[in-house]
Amino acid sequence: MNFNNYPNAECINQTVIDQPANHHIERWAKVLGKLAYDAMMEEVLLTPKPGLVDQRNSGAHRDMDKETFKRSALAIADYMPEFVRAGYTLGHIAPQLVLPQLRSLGIACERAMFQTTDGVNTHKGAVFAFGLLCAAAGRLLAGKKTVAVMNLSNEVAAICQGMVERELGHNRQRLTAGERIYHTYGFTGARGEAESGFLTVLELSLPTYLTYRQAGWDNESSLLQTLLLLMSCNSDTNLVSRGGLEGLEYVKNAARDILLLGGCKHHQSIQWMTELDEDLIDKNLSPGGSADLLAVTWFLAHLPEESACFDA
Repeated sequence: MNFNNYPNAECINQTVIDQPANHHIERWAKVLGKLAYDAMMEEVLLTPKPGLVDQRNSGAHRDMDKETFKRSALAIADYMPEFVRAGYTLGHIAPQLVLPQLRSLGIACERAMFQTTDGVNTHKGAVFAFGLLCAAAGRLLAGKKTVAVMNLSNEVAAICQGMVERELGHNRQRLTAGERIYHTYGFTGARGEAESGFLTVLELSLPTYLTYRQAGWDNESSLLQTLLLLMSCNSDTNLVSRGGLEGLEYVKNAARDILLLGGCKHHQSIQWMTELDEDLIDKNLSPGGSADLLAVTWFLAHLPEESACFDA
């Protein structure tokens, strides 16, 4: 979350965020914080992931490994209940006013991540995605609405309305990598996903993951198959930043080839993904955007049933 785009925002006072909410909100804050941590860990431990940090290697990343990710996930997870509480506190203001109010909390969360990783950006995308989802959940609770997938999607989209044009659309002399990619190719990256309410997850990866789980596949195979699908379709700006359009298309085509051969249904799928991992390491390509969407997919797939888990 690029909180520095709101330098003049009148941020929510930390003492207000820290005020104890009622028991119902506190239970949701605890559960969603744990769920975000579990989602980050599911993603990093999933193996083999082409070009990405996993239990086998560090992928195309020389400055991090799974232990770095574990420390980072713990630090970030500590802040997720605060996003829920902040969303609850901000539950009665217009959604377009929410993002600036989250700035100080987002910066603090990113700072905690960098402190535990010695300055390495392991999970900035996760801070963005899960911070938004947890704040959206808090706003839903404030409005006495169900914390469900579609409600979360709609709330995140409302909070992020206009983000792409506001943060990427203005021409400046010194453009960030995301801004350069947007102006050159039109790819909106994580901001576009958020502004759409994570439409790629809702329409592609979440139905895919749930379908395979319901068909009896284990969690790991279902996630790997879902990752391949994301890699084959997602215009991942991490790949564009590292390898341009050529790198993006290379990864898309490689993932499609494995899927066309049967994906994780095929007994050689792990071998193929391991070989693709080595290939992407050689080419310095990492589909980090798809990895972030995979973590969001797992998070949304495991939202608890409110009636079954919480008091009214």
